Amino acid sequence: MYRVWNFVSTYSILLVCGAVLALIWANIDPQSYRQVVDYPLWFNDWIGVDIGHWEQTYGEAGRIFEYGDIEHVVTFHYLINDMLMALFFAIAGKEVWEALILERGSLRGKKSATPLVATAGGILGPIVVYLGIAYFLGSTTFDAVSRGWAVPTATDIAFSYLVGRLVFGAAHPAVRFLLLLAIADDAVGLIILAVFFPTGELAPIWLLLSVVASAAVFLFVNFLPRRLDRGDQLRHRSTWVRKKLGWYPYAIAGCLSWYGFARAGIHPALGLLPVIPAIPHADRAFGLFAEAEKHLSDTLNQMQHGLAIPVNIILFFFGLLNTGVEFAAISEATWLVLAGLVIGKPAGIFLMGWLAAYPMGLGLPVGMRLSDLMVIGFVAGIGFTVSLFVASVAFNAGPVQDAAKMGALLSFGAVFLALVAGKSLKVQKQEH
Repeated sequence: MYRVWNFVSTYSILLVCGAVLALIWANIDPQSYRQVVDYPLWFNDWIGVDIGHWEQTYGEAGRIFEYGDIEHVVTFHYLINDMLMALFFAIAGKEVWEALILERGSLRGKKSATPLVATAGGILGPIVVYLGIAYFLGSTTFDAVSRGWAVPTATDIAFSYLVGRLVFGAAHPAVRFLLLLAIADDAVGLIILAVFFPTGELAPIWLLLSVVASAAVFLFVNFLPRRLDRGDQLRHRSTWVRKKLGWYPYAIAGCLSWYGFARAGIHPALGLLPVIPAIPHADRAFGLFAEAEKHLSDTLNQMQHGLAIPVNIILFFFGLLNTGVEFAAISEATWLVLAGLVIGKPAGIFLMGWLAAYPMGLGLPVGMRLSDLMVIGFVAGIGFTVSLFVASVAFNAGPVQDAAKMGALLSFGAVFLALVAGKSLKVQKQEH
């Protein structure tokens, strides 16, 4: 239990604190909360929110700022969601990348087949439930909420990991199954964000900047030094590059890649992902949240550990700036998101997991029962972080966005459903 709590305190406590503070603030003084969220930090012509949209959102309070004839403004919200959250998605992308390409990566080989099929159910199930209920609520409701179909597809890795271990115990094969599913879910979520939710008019030519930056840093800082070190057991050139240049080349490439995404019209929070494959990484995977990764000396893992504290602070502000929803905002979108997460997720994961395990003959991990799939489905119904992010992208600021965010917050109810399901289906906890 100590390690579980240690993990959550490292990755999630500040996020929850920010969310709770935002809920209190927004329900006591919503006007001041909104002014802080959209507070202008930098007026410019290159990046940020469209100035016309900001003027409309910020209202009369914007008259006190002198900014002349400019096109964009970097607000507090843009700084966190579009710029600094790129570091959060980079860490998630790092886990997905290692799971896919490293020896013993968790998403490689037959062992990952059933979780991957179950992941498809965990994505399709919420979409079907969300859009299906919205359709029966009438065309007016459907038109208002249909863009939010991706909000309930997300799974919060941190909290699902915690609850999974509470329900199953640390050594139960269902916990590993859940992590594989959550990793794959995040990977699909990143693709959904990039493909279906552009931030502006698409200009794919700008992606060349991202490609060139990533290729250049890989060639000159990663590949060539190792190539020149062939036959040199001390690896003088690679060591010099690592010690003298450190993270700086990758940070510069990341900034260029981020700007390329921003100008291309793809959400810039995904802008660091193309640089991840260019960074020197470990030879084999030790598993998500593995203790052994703390002792690895490769650049990619060093960067992840070095970013842990900054990303925690960023998550605090993400919670603060994205969860300030008035309780009066609860409406149809709230219940649609919640239904997608707590009904669509479990149903989709169970049905597709069963299909993979039996008709497709892929089987389940040794020691895992079919009924465990239903419990996993409830655990995966905790959307929170990524669901909040998708809601902020899918909808413009306003009542529908607030209602969808409230659904993501209420998905914490899946914790109680998972605990009840675990008891009812007689899950045998395995701690060792």
